[in-house]
Amino acid sequence: MTAYQLLLSIDKTAKQPAYLQLANQLMNLIREGKLRAGQKLVGSRQLAILLTIHRKTVVQAYDELLAQGWLESKTGSGTYVVENLPEVHPQRLTESAGFDPNPLKTAGFSFSEAPHLRRDILQSVTSLHLDDGFPDPRLAPLHELTRAYRSNLLLGNPYVKLGYSDTKGSAWLRQELSVYLNETRGLKISSENILITRGTVMGLYLVSTGLLQNGDNIVVGEMSWGSAGMNFVQAGTNLLKIAVDEHGLVVDELEQLCQKQPIRLVYITSHHHYPTTVALRADRRIKLLQLAEEYGFIIFEDDYDYDFHYLSKPLLPLASADRTGMVLYCGSFTKTISPAFRVGYLVAPENVIRHLAQLRRIVDRQGDLILENAIAELLQNGVIQRQLRKSLREYRERRDVFCDLLKTQLGNYVDFQIPDGGMAVWAQFDKGIDLEVLAQKAIKKDLFFSNGKHHLPLTNVTRLGFASSTVGELEQCVAVLKSSFK
Repeated sequence: MTAYQLLLSIDKTAKQPAYLQLANQLMNLIREGKLRAGQKLVGSRQLAILLTIHRKTVVQAYDELLAQGWLESKTGSGTYVVENLPEVHPQRLTESAGFDPNPLKTAGFSFSEAPHLRRDILQSVTSLHLDDGFPDPRLAPLHELTRAYRSNLLLGNPYVKLGYSDTKGSAWLRQELSVYLNETRGLKISSENILITRGTVMGLYLVSTGLLQNGDNIVVGEMSWGSAGMNFVQAGTNLLKIAVDEHGLVVDELEQLCQKQPIRLVYITSHHHYPTTVALRADRRIKLLQLAEEYGFIIFEDDYDYDFHYLSKPLLPLASADRTGMVLYCGSFTKTISPAFRVGYLVAPENVIRHLAQLRRIVDRQGDLILENAIAELLQNGVIQRQLRKSLREYRERRDVFCDLLKTQLGNYVDFQIPDGGMAVWAQFDKGIDLEVLAQKAIKKDLFFSNGKHHLPLTNVTRLGFASSTVGELEQCVAVLKSSFK
């Protein structure tokens, strides 16, 4: 009886009902072998007196365990732990280096942690930020999106709208996207050429898992987007890096690689190369498509910020000139609305879309159908198109102001080229500056920017995003940077 008092306790202030507290504690005692198979439990009246609770609470707890199969009742004899439970022999835990007895923190089984997945997540917790090149959510059409989401949530057939849907994504959004991409990107596609994803990263993952095999050779720029490389390495492929200069990916180096070994896929951000923001020159675009046709490799074209080009009209993507079905074209609404709204798209030949949609089913049965339909409505009504024109004017002004501030206030410390498009400046800091120390000083003054460590092997370079800050905020950012050099 004393043991019951020591092992069981009821918190009468807890939200969980007392009978469930008692049932769970008894269940754990059985699991741990402290109550053995076939052992008789103390009577409900006695246990209620010991725990100072109502007898009905104990009866309800016993009934719960009887229903779950932990206990059995024998008429005229009492309540027992069921006989068919395996015998538990509690073992003494030996202390060893690194042992953590908390199963919520450390698993009881071993696993390998892949080094390529260890990548810091850039998060700004400061009032000021020069980020990686993110949009300003204050400019997003949130009111229009709210109305569209609400109407799509409440109107129409709920069984259809709130049920399972096509793994390719919303048929309405795919139709509107096909029209939009044909008009703006020079494509000639239908809705059957589009797979809606949760963003570019999902598109990369599906392609890496569904179209690549262990040992395939993948080509990226020596400076490239880390999440793309992580996906390719995760698929077991060999990552080959070639140079990037002021005109983009050096395609001549790619040709030399093709002459020596088979290449399965080339990843490229042709419009504004990540991270340097340079555009792939026209002659290299033509040659890249010719090489893909000649050597049979896939081109994964990540067009992450096509709509934000300030010098002239945006350059049409490689996909618009693809004659042989070698280009997979991927984009998202991250830069248009906000990163929080996870809607992207992958454009490819119909048989590829069908194949990847089947794979998507085991990763994510479908996307957010209501959100996808809401975005389709905004595309159909021209809201997103108007939003893009408005944002383009605002971001161009912010780019001009920011670049002028960098030149006049920080010209002795930072070298850069005014970007033709995108949302960030590729900045080369003076070699005498420790960029990591500078970032630490800035964050103490409420300014976040990346220390550039994820752009290794290059040093003292980073992206300074201007789009997400107002002109006044950009002035404050530069003032903080200037004071941090001292």
